[in-house]
Amino acid sequence: MDFDISKILDQAYAYAPKVLGAIITLVIGFWIAGLISSRVKKGLEKNNVDKSLAPFLHSVISLSLKFLVLLSAASMFGIEVTSFIAIFSALAFAIGLALQGNLSHMAAGILILFFRPFRVGDFIVTNGYSGTVKEIQIFNTILTTLDNRIIIIPNGSISSNPLENLTSNPVRKVPMTFGISYGADIDKARKVIEEVASSCEFIDHSQPVDILVSELADSSVNFAVRPWCKTENFWDVHFYMHENIKKAFDKENIGIPFPQRDVHHYYPEGKA
Repeated sequence: MDFDISKILDQAYAYAPKVLGAIITLVIGFWIAGLISSRVKKGLEKNNVDKSLAPFLHSVISLSLKFLVLLSAASMFGIEVTSFIAIFSALAFAIGLALQGNLSHMAAGILILFFRPFRVGDFIVTNGYSGTVKEIQIFNTILTTLDNRIIIIPNGSISSNPLENLTSNPVRKVPMTFGISYGADIDKARKVIEEVASSCEFIDHSQPVDILVSELADSSVNFAVRPWCKTENFWDVHFYMHENIKKAFDKENIGIPFPQRDVHHYYPEGKA
């Protein structure tokens, strides 16, 4: 088989600038992509973006830029990239339809990591569950309940439903209700509650304790008691107050009523 060396050389000379240009494009393009993605990573770290989100965004930006560089290099060889982009777009659209639920959870996860309605270690209530945030992932948030159960909640459900963050503020009030009998002395009961509150080391005594008559209920006179404390001491105050107020009421003979009902018997005349 005869080879026309001159034709081969002509084609080599014709393609050499394209090959060289493509190689230079790849080298410089990948270098610029790496530079941009590293700058983005440093910017995310500087702005204290969540550690779960920063690597994800860095990877997405890096891969996207490198993909554009590869398309540019391919076009320099004369490869028609428009059809390839169309096929890729159609494939991405089909995958997006198949994974639309997961993609919505991913978008919600990114929003959670950006806007931080809660952080790892916060105690939250959402979707009927309550617990300490153990981990915030791209698709799910993992909670640990008070009895050490693991709850995995999709991020889309969290972002589209009410959320209560119980530990976002450093201090909070502890709302409690204590009932006394109608025959008990209100002022005496208030004084007993004040003494119990003053003996609790977990209460912030620099703030006044609310001790208010909140309701004249069917069987009791109810006090609303709301002391201030550090958020991490919430349950310490709650349990201390309930136990010691019961003991103090018993000691002072202040009755704590239970639900009761008066029953009146009616007898028709002559049938008593």
